[in-house]
This record gives sequence, structure tokens and C-alpha cells, in this order.
Amino acid sequence: MSNFDRNVASARGYGADRAVVDAGLRSYMISVYNTMAMGVALTGIVSWFTFNAATVTNEAGKIVLTSFGQALFSGPATIVLFLATLGLVFFMSFRVQTLSVGTATGLFFLYAGLLGVMLASVFLVYTGQSITRVFFITAASFGALSLYGYTTQRDLGPIGSFLIMGLFGIILASLVNLWFQSSAMSFMISAIGVLVFAGLTAYDTQRIKEMYDVNDDGTVSGRKIVMGALSLYLDFINMFLMLLRLFGDRR
Repeated sequence: MSNFDRNVASARGYGADRAVVDAGLRSYMISVYNTMAMGVALTGIVSWFTFNAATVTNEAGKIVLTSFGQALFSGPATIVLFLATLGLVFFMSFRVQTLSVGTATGLFFLYAGLLGVMLASVFLVYTGQSITRVFFITAASFGALSLYGYTTQRDLGPIGSFLIMGLFGIILASLVNLWFQSSAMSFMISAIGVLVFAGLTAYDTQRIKEMYDVNDDGTVSGRKIVMGALSLYLDFINMFLMLLRLFGDRR
């Protein structure tokens, strides 16, 4: 959080200092959003090209997996990709303070690319039109929620703690539902998931904003930008997937 008190500065007439801090904060947040947006774009591009490489359309107009697709979407490959992406998130979270900005940024884009490979299976399940529709719904919702988190004067910390507990609940319920395969439970998980990730979008935006410190050097600020972008990226992707389960048109 910035150590600069805007109210005190204003009362003392330090308008120039306040302008410098506000300009720095805007630049910092724009960098976070730009990095996050590039990650989302990379995931979408990789996912689309992976889907096209993994499938062909037969004479009947049905999508058929190629040998590459069969290998990619088989159990072992899916597990390897899942563990690789999960490992990258944990590695970045726990080691970011020791990484250079370039390395942290590279790992973020590597994660976004690998997740794009994993999410190629989405195109097998849902129509392209519904994926596009839900993406724009997610983008509009994300923008509104993030704007709220940036501008609100309300402390979202207590709500954030509750939402993180809800996130763990969703993960646990999803694991349980792997055994039961209940459509009703899946719908409930998705509906609650949309609410949880919507709230986390606002909470994470406020948290990232408060991480800004005018005294940070380029390295510290760069690390905060990458980790902030990762948090918002995960909120966006998960909210998109939850909405897709609710409103996506299956093939």
C-alpha cells in the first residue's frame, strides 16, 4: 500500500505530490491490466490452435480427434498438464520475491499458454458461438466488478476472507462431484462459483491497488504487476468457465 496519505497531502497543499502518486498508481494498474489481458489473449489463441490441431471434421460434419488430439486429451497428458500449471502457480506465488521481473513475466505467459492447451477441450464440448457470447459476458462483468473494486471506499478485506473460504469449498465440492457426477451438484457449484469469482475480482482489484507503493523500485513494482495480473487472470478464466457451464450451448 502506498505510504502517501492523499488526504493529508491535500490539506497541506501538496497537490503536485498527490498528482505524482495518482499518475504512478494509474500507470501501475494499467500495467497490471495489460499483462492480464495479454495472458487471456494468449490462452485463447493457444487454445484455438490446439483445438484445430487436435481435431478434424469428417464427411458427416462431426468433429473427430486426430492422433495428436487423442494423445492430448487422454488421461496421462491431462494429468501432466494439470500438474504443470498447478506447479507453476505455486512456484510463482512462493518464489516471486526471488525472481527477476523478466523471469516472473515469462513464467506467467508460460502458464497462460499451458492453460490454453488444457482449455482446448472446451471447444469440443461447447459451440464456438456460445463460447464467444459467454466470453464477452465475462469481459463486461469483469470490467464492471474490477472498476467497483478500484473505486469503492469500502474495505473488501472481510468479504475477501469469506470468498477465499468459499473458493476452497468449491474445490472440495468439485472433487467430490468427480465421483458422484451429479448434474444438479455441478449446476450449484457453477452458480456459486460465478458469485465467488465475481466477488474475488472486486476484492483482488482493491488488494492489488493497495499493494502500490510510490517508493517501490522497478523490480519490486514489476513483481507486483505480474502477481496482480496472475490474480485477475485466474479470476477472469474461472468466472468464464463457470458461466460457460451455466449458459454455454453444448455440441
